[in-house]
Amino acid sequence: MTLRIGNASGFYGDRFDAVREMLTGGELDVLTGDYLAELTMLILGRDQLKDPSAGYARTFLRQMEEGLGLAHERGVRIVTNAGGLNPAGLADALRALAAKLSLPTRIAHVEGDRLPARDGALAVNAYLGGAGIAACLAAGADVVVTGRVTDAALVTGPAQWHFGWGPEAYDELAGAVVAGHVLECGTQATGGNYAFFRGHDVRRPGFPVAELHADGSAVITKHPGTGGLVDTGTVTAQLLYETAGARYAGPDVTARLDTVRLVQEGPDRVRIEGVRGEAPPPTLKAGLSRLGGFRNEVVFVLTGLDIEAKADLLREQVHDALVKNPPAEVRWELARTDRPDAPTEETASALLRLVVRDRDPEKVGRTVTGAAVELALASYPGFHVTAPPGKGAPYGVFETAYVPAAEVPHTAVLPDGTRQELPVPPKTLGLAPVPDPELPPPPPEGPTRRMPLGRIAGARSGDKGGDANVGVWVRTDEEWRWLAHTLTVGRFRELLPETADLTVTRHLLPNLRAVNFTIAGILGEGVASQARFDPQAKALGEWLRSRHVDVPEALLTGAPAATLPTDAPEELP
Repeated sequence: MTLRIGNASGFYGDRFDAVREMLTGGELDVLTGDYLAELTMLILGRDQLKDPSAGYARTFLRQMEEGLGLAHERGVRIVTNAGGLNPAGLADALRALAAKLSLPTRIAHVEGDRLPARDGALAVNAYLGGAGIAACLAAGADVVVTGRVTDAALVTGPAQWHFGWGPEAYDELAGAVVAGHVLECGTQATGGNYAFFRGHDVRRPGFPVAELHADGSAVITKHPGTGGLVDTGTVTAQLLYETAGARYAGPDVTARLDTVRLVQEGPDRVRIEGVRGEAPPPTLKAGLSRLGGFRNEVVFVLTGLDIEAKADLLREQVHDALVKNPPAEVRWELARTDRPDAPTEETASALLRLVVRDRDPEKVGRTVTGAAVELALASYPGFHVTAPPGKGAPYGVFETAYVPAAEVPHTAVLPDGTRQELPVPPKTLGLAPVPDPELPPPPPEGPTRRMPLGRIAGARSGDKGGDANVGVWVRTDEEWRWLAHTLTVGRFRELLPETADLTVTRHLLPNLRAVNFTIAGILGEGVASQARFDPQAKALGEWLRSRHVDVPEALLTGAPAATLPTDAPEELP
């Protein structure tokens, strides 16, 4: 009794044609779409300030102009969090669309996640589980629209409905959570953003499919003939994305990531098995989206000789210009993109980035614009900027809070309009750290070769509010022995000096041959505040992979060819 669940969206702005591709490319029982992220909630909140009827992902509604008919023809249910801040509004719009298309589509939605605004927040939303989705499907819904549920709930809800799992089927629910986490970011599970992309055709990866079974196990695959790949590496990468330690908590269940086992079952088929679960915590995570102030940015281009001296001169001049009315925060970053004796002007140039923030828009607007523009004929030789400085723009802040689950309503609004209140889980379990497992035996001594960490290890990184994580994995047991003993917190800080003064925590996941690092506060007030060059830490893992370490030569003789590029023969064994 297999349940085939596909994904057609990993974020608001993903491939528009994916809905059609998934509905026509192979067999499915349920099609999901994840449209929400921390930044998206802020965007939708600002939309709703201008128009109270807004607040949902309008792209999804456009996709349904064709998707509703295709799903009806094929008997596929659709489950999505595209409702954002206004799931009822999206449900109404879908009913109007179905009527226009003369389709008997039954629409339901889930609400209760939106909590009273506080502390100047645009929106406060609790992360609900899958029970409301299950109730809507059980009542015959063809399309279920939610607001802020956990990303994995788009899978746990259909699984609860299909298999009839009760709230204490912890292992089964945990298996569905893990499968849902693999699906939620779309093509990141099928070769997108993959560290070992070389040697594979990942130009247009297909979207992932999970074949779920009644015992909670699953096979991750994709529709036949689609691009990309599914192997234990792509699945491992997504499992490590935006996670932390062994306990992955959610409103349905706490999944134990240290119990996950991956097996390559065949081409583009990875089986997930052995997942254990525990009762969920007594609290729900809630996200608070608010305006943090105003921000402006100017990027100065420094070309040719004396780059450092030019940067110093400009900093001093801008400082003098701002001294009478300085913004609350002024940050400079010099990116040495230049190279000596460059064949083009662009490759001879470095970029000096100025970012300012303040709650007063005037301090980041005219004050900064004047300071930059007035230096055009009075600063370093070759002065120019990548774009004229603007007046500044508001930026957002995402904060996390926790609220008692019993205080958050969880309501399924069924296709006939009946409102069904969902009970809280009968049992809960407070979260506690899992003791680190024993390290494997250290690798034997032997000759080493200096090379980038990424010649051996894959990595994936991402954001959670102001924090980031970097998951690092290898593909053989011998590589795991080396990684577990080599990539300590101290070594991590040495390789990424930006983390030296931050709290870094290492989590060991031997079943995945992986270590997962969390870095507290590296992203400031979160992605919307754009406090960092890479505001979502998407490339933090790739920076780590580029850093040089001493790798035992014994590991290189058996390294897969895809990890050893032909354009760097000096690094070959």
